[in-house]
Amino acid sequence: MKKLSKALAVAAVAVSAAYMPAASAAPVKLELALLVDVSGSVDANEYALQKGGYVQAFQSAAIQNLIAGATGGIAVTYIEWSSANEQAQLVGWTHLEDAADSNAFAAAINGTSRAFSGLTAPGSAINFAAPLFANNGFEGRSVIDVSGDGEENDGANTATARNNALAGGLDAINGLAIGGPAITAWYDANIKGGSNAFVIGVSQFDQFAAAVATKIGREIQPTPEPGSLALAGLALAGVAGLRRKQRS
Repeated sequence: MKKLSKALAVAAVAVSAAYMPAASAAPVKLELALLVDVSGSVDANEYALQKGGYVQAFQSAAIQNLIAGATGGIAVTYIEWSSANEQAQLVGWTHLEDAADSNAFAAAINGTSRAFSGLTAPGSAINFAAPLFANNGFEGRSVIDVSGDGEENDGANTATARNNALAGGLDAINGLAIGGPAITAWYDANIKGGSNAFVIGVSQFDQFAAAVATKIGREIQPTPEPGSLALAGLALAGVAGLRRKQRS
């Protein structure tokens, strides 16, 4: 009888273990993978404007306030991509909860060097990024964010990569398209997908910094309330101020 009781107890523990996660993940409001196009069509000045836009966004008081107000904060990683086999996770998954965390992440981005300068394979970039959400140590709304200035001319089919990522459990893929209505429409048709997904379009790289602040704000707060919209406006003003200061 004692042996039977012991066997049942062992079995119960085994069943319980089967339904427990392998490791605890920190709950966050948002898991965000930033995928940045560094293909050959992006010249050195445009690259600096693009990377600088992400740095300034995370230095923005308005974005930092949104992060601080997000339950559990956010987890974010910075990835550069170009051709089919050219993707690099330059800043790994980082937990941001306050201004100090956000400034440190901005500094980490600023400290990176350009990884590639090849063809344009956003589908391959999505395929690279999607598995990085598994076992990253965080649990929240999962979003891939693709910025770039050109349509696919290499690598995996973009729409198929998007669809597979969403089918695999990703919540959304957003886009920031640089270059005008045609590339914005392409991003809308081939990259955007999932719940509350969106594409922001800008005509040139010098508009990127303001757009990326708005985009990250929308990703942290997918359904903005009036107060959040005001914060987004402050983000744009803050980024513009940073750019004026840097130019002076």
